[in-house]
Amino acid sequence: MRDIYHEELDGISDKLVEMTRLVRSAMTRAVNALLDADLRLAEEVIGGDDRINKIDAEIEETVFDLMARQQPVAGDLRTLVTALRMSGDLERMGDLAVHLAKTARRRHPESAIPPELQVIVLEMGQIAERMVAKAGSVIASKDVELGMELDADDDAMDRLHRRLFDIMLSPKWQHGVEPAVDISLAGRYFERFADHAVHVAENVVYIVTGQRPQELNELN
Repeated sequence: MRDIYHEELDGISDKLVEMTRLVRSAMTRAVNALLDADLRLAEEVIGGDDRINKIDAEIEETVFDLMARQQPVAGDLRTLVTALRMSGDLERMGDLAVHLAKTARRRHPESAIPPELQVIVLEMGQIAERMVAKAGSVIASKDVELGMELDADDDAMDRLHRRLFDIMLSPKWQHGVEPAVDISLAGRYFERFADHAVHVAENVVYIVTGQRPQELNELN
């Protein structure tokens, strides 16, 4: 029975990793849809979100079932509770990719991103993809050191977010209010995506060590 129990625990981890793959794919397509005004890609992201939501619901069902049947304690309980948090973060990351895709769809056939901001948005997308890929690796490997690296990626995302606003608030901005609103929201979606990726990694660190990254940094 314990072997089956631990297989089910491993299955939760596998599903979390699969969520990171789906979320990364959604972000890649959403960014391309934004930059290239690609309506097909935008619709794919929006339609594909159901798969991410389904895995989130499956993880929640499995966690509650294991809690009821196995009454886990100590490390196993920490793993199950934290898995719920990670699943929720990844589900919201999928939603943020959908928000970006909907922005692309709303602005179609024009690109939602003016030429002078395309390089910044592309870089934000690349950081987002890198962060969710790292989060998947952290879940699969339980690599605490890799989990601690995501803070630096998050700082890079924050810097790019500020650059977006510097350009839009400049007297040279010539694209009006509506594009500025769309870009402001898109910047916020990228920033929140990165925050959730950090949360996922922090939760893995907590599963492995029983401590939050901030506590480990204080010890060092």
